[in-house]
Amino acid sequence: MKHSGDGEGIEVASQDGRGPVLLRPGEGADPYLWLAESRPRIDELLTTYGGVVLRNLGLNSVSEFNRVVQIFSSDLIEYVHRSTPRTKVGGKLYTATEYPADRTIPLHNENSYTDSWPSRIYFYCAVAAKQGGETPTADSRRVYQRIDPAVREKFERTGVLYVRNFTDGIDLSWQEVFQTTERAVVEEYCTAHGIEVEWGSGSPVLRTRQHCRATLAHPHTGELVWFNQAHLFHASALAPEEQGSLVNELGIDNLPRNAFYGNGDSIEPAVLEHIREVYEQEKVVIPWQRGDIMMLDNLLFAHGRNPYQGARKTIVAMS
Repeated sequence: MKHSGDGEGIEVASQDGRGPVLLRPGEGADPYLWLAESRPRIDELLTTYGGVVLRNLGLNSVSEFNRVVQIFSSDLIEYVHRSTPRTKVGGKLYTATEYPADRTIPLHNENSYTDSWPSRIYFYCAVAAKQGGETPTADSRRVYQRIDPAVREKFERTGVLYVRNFTDGIDLSWQEVFQTTERAVVEEYCTAHGIEVEWGSGSPVLRTRQHCRATLAHPHTGELVWFNQAHLFHASALAPEEQGSLVNELGIDNLPRNAFYGNGDSIEPAVLEHIREVYEQEKVVIPWQRGDIMMLDNLLFAHGRNPYQGARKTIVAMS
């Protein structure tokens, strides 16, 4: 890591000055008092760098993590309209995405496939993996700037169309995604969020279609950010053998999830590979230490997860 040179113990994660920023309280400091006093400074660093890692706080439990989060936001949000499996661990705290340890979770901004997203996301390292398991990040402003202008212009003009097909026994059920067993509740939620709903009698049981923007301007700074999950929802995000198996079983139009240009046209494979390569070029990795808390401005920073070995437990809160 590279010291920022401001004399206050700030370090940045990359050699070229990109965040997240690493902060530590002074030796013997009360962590909660230090955080309360440092909140304006941390808020400013989040706006500037997009991410802050808090280290050496001496935290040992989820309840202590919750106490830290409450210093910054008492208005945590529920994880509704889910795209990945999580387990609630109490209150509005959840496990990080429960995905096979040998798989990579691509970089993404939380809930950027919807019209409602958290402004901040908090991660707590309860157990650091023996190997791997980092939560890489990427600055969404830099991703936006690096995307080919022609690609960016088309996405900005058309947006992204997300299509989800819910088939019993495959991927997440609609009951888990919408956190209800009542179809009327699903329809009410979808109507409120501009999501088209089509119930079926077989496979799929439910199809949803939602048109969302591909980029946006940060509400406080005005900076433009790349903000969508086209590369993650698209069928090409699946391993080839998994994609082939699902197509054979369900048909290309009934895959659990897929993404298109907002006008319904298919997204070219080369465009998707370009987007993934940009994320890879902008990726910053900070190895977890037990007790670390990573705070991200969800618009300014994308996050993901590296494969890992051994036990790993990361808790998430959103506000």
